[in-house]
Amino acid sequence: MNQNTFVKLIDPVKDKIYRLALRLLTSREAAEDATQDVILKLWSRNDKLNHYANLEAFAMTVTKNHCLDQLKLKQNNNLKIVHSNYDSKENNQHQQLEISDELDQVNKILNALPEQQKLIFQLRDVEQYDYEEISEITQMNETAIRVALSRARKKIREELIKKHNYGIN
Repeated sequence: MNQNTFVKLIDPVKDKIYRLALRLLTSREAAEDATQDVILKLWSRNDKLNHYANLEAFAMTVTKNHCLDQLKLKQNNNLKIVHSNYDSKENNQHQQLEISDELDQVNKILNALPEQQKLIFQLRDVEQYDYEEISEITQMNETAIRVALSRARKKIREELIKKHNYGIN
């Protein structure tokens, strides 16, 4: 079999070889190397390729075996069996520290608010009471509750923005 005939036989299969190698090795570089190695193995057997009923199935089997061999080799520590594109839903330590620091800042700002605003903010935004219930608890008009809540939120927002923009302007 000459080179042109071999290329015509392998060309439709090489993308499938690469995708299988990429699935098993999870590294593009390793998958490209494996694809080249498999094609070289097939070229070394080019005189026997005509005897196979399904060349694509044979190429996939060779690819699978080659990739599994690569994963078993001790020298290929950079290859991973698990996918590296896994995103953890859990926050890392840095994110947890930032969230904790942000909550501490909000608590400091809340403690500096007038008692009435602090109470209304706690009841509405933390405890999730509706305005009628807050009105019954505080003996205040619903409009006054809305105004106090708006002022509390505005103060918290302004203080957090000031803290985040410190040193930027």
